[in-house]
Amino acid sequence: MIRKISLIVTIVIFFTSCIPTKDLVYFQGDSATKNTVHKMLNKPYRLQVNDIIDIRLKAEDEKLVSVFNQTNQQGAQFGNQFDEENLYFTSYSVDRQGNIRIPYIGELNVLGYTEKEVRKKVENELSKFFKNTSDIFITVKLAGIRFTVLGEVANPGTLVLFQNQVSIIEAIANAGDITLTGNRKKVTVMRKSADETKKFTIDLTDVSVFNSESFYVQSNDIIYIEPLKQKSWGTGATGAQTFSTLISVLSLVTTTILLVRNL
Repeated sequence: MIRKISLIVTIVIFFTSCIPTKDLVYFQGDSATKNTVHKMLNKPYRLQVNDIIDIRLKAEDEKLVSVFNQTNQQGAQFGNQFDEENLYFTSYSVDRQGNIRIPYIGELNVLGYTEKEVRKKVENELSKFFKNTSDIFITVKLAGIRFTVLGEVANPGTLVLFQNQVSIIEAIANAGDITLTGNRKKVTVMRKSADETKKFTIDLTDVSVFNSESFYVQSNDIIYIEPLKQKSWGTGATGAQTFSTLISVLSLVTTTILLVRNL
């Protein structure tokens, strides 16, 4: 009787606790096995509320454009080291109305614009102050993409990557990758815009993730990786952990049955 119960418990725990390989492998599917190249959605990034952009003007006579360069005016007090914290003070933040405030130019709406489009808008505004803007070199850069990764990753938290584009793969990799007990098939992305909040669910085990609308992270995205059911059961994610759990359960069951029979 004890052997039958032990065998049943062993079989149940073994088949319900181990995490299948198909739940751990990224980018599965026919396209991966046929060595074909997926065309990724590669749209230019459009500015969102709370984005920080760095705008710099250069000319032969730096005095002509110094009044427009916020970084030049404030860079000295920060030691000219433009790290994440300093960029917050020396660059332009997009407010809730989608505007940035540039010295002498005033408020300029940039919500939904690309870097190139913002540069052209700045050039048009500068034409009011300079007869020939061709002598002025303007650069507009997104001062990093900020996002938050929560749940079953090695290093959850808020990160900033100083890139023009950040994919969901890069975002998770910078958070230390998904743990063994993380659900790679249900990665949730929460994206808040000025008037609504969108929720996306991504399956990282499917190669079609490269065609997903949310493959590229936007500023202030929240990425959540939920745990697999194996974690809540506490049976162990690896074979060794599961074996240890089985031994413990079998010992408990055997002891309990022996005590009941001796009563």
